[in-house]
Amino acid sequence: MIFTQEHKEIRRTVKSYIENELNPHVEEWEAAGTFPMKEIFKQLGDLGLLGISKPTEYGGMGLDYSYNIVAAEEFGACRSAGVPLAIGVQTDMCTPALARFGSEELKKEFLTPSITGEMIGCIGVSEPSAGSDVAGLKTHAKKDGDDYIINGTKMWITNSPSADFICLLANTSDDKVHVNKSLIVVPMNTPGIEVAPKLNKLGMRSSETAQVFFDNVRVPQRFRIGAEGSGFMMQMMQFQEERLFGAANILKGLETCVDATIDYCRERETFGQPLINNQVIHFRFAELQTEIEALRCMVYQGVEQYVNKQDVTKLASMAKLKAGRLGREVADSCLQYWGGNGFMWDNVVSRMYRDVRLVSIGGGADEIMLGIICKLMGILPGKKK
Repeated sequence: MIFTQEHKEIRRTVKSYIENELNPHVEEWEAAGTFPMKEIFKQLGDLGLLGISKPTEYGGMGLDYSYNIVAAEEFGACRSAGVPLAIGVQTDMCTPALARFGSEELKKEFLTPSITGEMIGCIGVSEPSAGSDVAGLKTHAKKDGDDYIINGTKMWITNSPSADFICLLANTSDDKVHVNKSLIVVPMNTPGIEVAPKLNKLGMRSSETAQVFFDNVRVPQRFRIGAEGSGFMMQMMQFQEERLFGAANILKGLETCVDATIDYCRERETFGQPLINNQVIHFRFAELQTEIEALRCMVYQGVEQYVNKQDVTKLASMAKLKAGRLGREVADSCLQYWGGNGFMWDNVVSRMYRDVRLVSIGGGADEIMLGIICKLMGILPGKKK
């Protein structure tokens, strides 16, 4: 990608915000298992960072997706990965379909306040028995006059304890699984919605995640995004932005992990010399940094194609797969060089070790990414290229 002055200004704005408003507080937020989401989102909205690629008529900047991915990459410098995860849910997971396919009324009611940070959104896809298997979800919305009556449950829903609305994928007919689903915007204060206590997660400790129950929840059909039965297709499109965001967002965190470990290896001496002097160690850092840069190139290529309206399903899936696996490799390698200190809870590498594990699960597990890639390569059993 060729970066313009606008790209550089967005990067500078995000970097400054992280250094001044986020990183000084991350230890407190990690310990508390939450961060002041409403306050932070309002600040981000005031800076225009929640609507970079959203239409100007709803308060966005109207820039192409490459500008959004620059912000996503820079947000990865936050020392608490749960914070940019929550931001990414807002910008790249629960609002892309709304911005593209929502009615004028729906966009004014939910997209505009999402861009200003006055509303917080979450995305309702995963269920206890249907995570990566999106086609197998059971939550259903049945018509009753001009309304839908929703019953079911959603699991591992990031932002849900503080959210004002959920972009819900639900079955709206008994048709085939790929054409019986719709995306519906559901206000979280609607009677019949219950948000369970926050989940006690291995990593991403500062992000709020919970199970959400729907018991005869009534919403008007006008809250549906686009045509009935097109929800599966729209969610697959949202996944492309989610996966590109996730791959971009991990880059700075991995570099921080490597840089911090290099500093530690310069200071720590064994057998009369700094650890960094061992060829096997400094060669390993060079290898890891090369892999990070290769991932960055893959992300940039995918974003460039996405901006040019090309199908990036394969490349986004590859980037997501690589991000999850490289994240685990970098975190594990760096933790090893910290020795016993790496096994302690509160340091940059042990936190990365815990946080990065989600990348291979959320937004489609590694196995789902491999299946998509194989399908597009034409090498699934019984398939011809």
